[in-house]
Amino acid sequence: MIVKNATDLIGNTPMLEIDPSIHGLKNINLYAKLELLNPFGSVKDKTAWNMLKHDLAEIKASGQTVIEASSGNTAKAMQMICAMHEIPFRIVTNRVRVREVKEILQLLGTEIDELPGQSQCLDPTDPNDPLFVVEKIMSQEPGKYFHTSQYTNKRNLEAHIEMTGREIAADLDVVHYFVGGLGTTGSTRGTGEFLKSAGSPYLKSIGIVCTKGGLIPGIRNSDEMHEVGLFEKEFYDEIIEVSVDEAIDSMLTLVKSCGVLSGPTGGSSMAGALKYLRSIDATLTEKKNAVFLVCDRAEWYLSYMQKYRPQLFGLKKKASALAEIDEAQCESAPSLDTDRAQQWLESDNNVLVLDLRGSLAFKGSHIEGALNIPQETFEELCENSIPIAEGRKILFVCPVGDQSRKFSAYFSRLGFDCASLQGGFVAWRDQGKPTKKGRRRAKCKVAL
Repeated sequence: MIVKNATDLIGNTPMLEIDPSIHGLKNINLYAKLELLNPFGSVKDKTAWNMLKHDLAEIKASGQTVIEASSGNTAKAMQMICAMHEIPFRIVTNRVRVREVKEILQLLGTEIDELPGQSQCLDPTDPNDPLFVVEKIMSQEPGKYFHTSQYTNKRNLEAHIEMTGREIAADLDVVHYFVGGLGTTGSTRGTGEFLKSAGSPYLKSIGIVCTKGGLIPGIRNSDEMHEVGLFEKEFYDEIIEVSVDEAIDSMLTLVKSCGVLSGPTGGSSMAGALKYLRSIDATLTEKKNAVFLVCDRAEWYLSYMQKYRPQLFGLKKKASALAEIDEAQCESAPSLDTDRAQQWLESDNNVLVLDLRGSLAFKGSHIEGALNIPQETFEELCENSIPIAEGRKILFVCPVGDQSRKFSAYFSRLGFDCASLQGGFVAWRDQGKPTKKGRRRAKCKVAL
């Protein structure tokens, strides 16, 4: 087969029927839709192409730069397409958390605006939002940018109505269960909508998210779905939470047993599919069909795998006492409501307020005298040492009070006099407790 353009290779991805000896289902045929075989390596090739192809000529003629808030795969595909048409491309993101993803974007020449590290804890007060920053950039230079807006763009959905859904329907007369990870939600919604209209009216659409506080690249965790403009909870018959370990286990099954070089997102979809289907399978008396998406490739995620499964690379796994804190320990961790916390701060000058929110949220407003170390950064510090002086009292503050409990449990176990702020900074602010805005960074003048 000879094609004139790489974009001609987008779509028409095959499906692999998974051997029952691998998945263990007796009455359900399980198929993997191999979106990793798109030319730029992921299901987002379809999204990127459909959002750009209608406007490329006009964008180039007007000298615009394409701008997008992307965590990786969409950015990769859009950069490739823009480069082929000699169009500048810029991304704004706070979610490039896998080294290879950032490196491939740099290799491709992407202009990256990487915002300060964001806490994994849900933060309704944080202005450190890529979409907000994109709008600000565009308002400063009107007409310079073309914003594809993958989180709200209906062409994201349409890409999977016209391609992914149509392709699956061409291969299977009827689909009873469709499973995919929830990022922008374009692929799962678009595919599901088409399948329901094309011979599968009783389709069950199952969305997959990562468990709270976890990181599976390409999908959101259970706290983050509010950020997604296209997300409609009622569209999904069920939303299944999958842990990092479950995603990696199924990813390795796809790689080693099925010969599919899937990334962790594909692993999460397979894990979630089996979690949902196993109980149903036992009740069936006739064969059903289930399809899950394998979104992208393993090669982008080697550093991620080294972090979570170092033994696969001959490395020793770091012992992390913080990671061993379970929900029961969090529930019993020392905590204070806002009134008692305020009394503690006013009566004892030795209390350190450690604010775990993102840096821009802290800059916007915080408890006076607080030290800001975003949660992800503080976790890394705790893995290597105890970053707080012995004898110091600590009030841990996160946005809504759930993640700070883990640190309170951990440091109290180490002998610190500490507590988590119940309800987090949101409760402190909403109850009218005193706050302070962050200082502007002074400009430095250098004499030569």
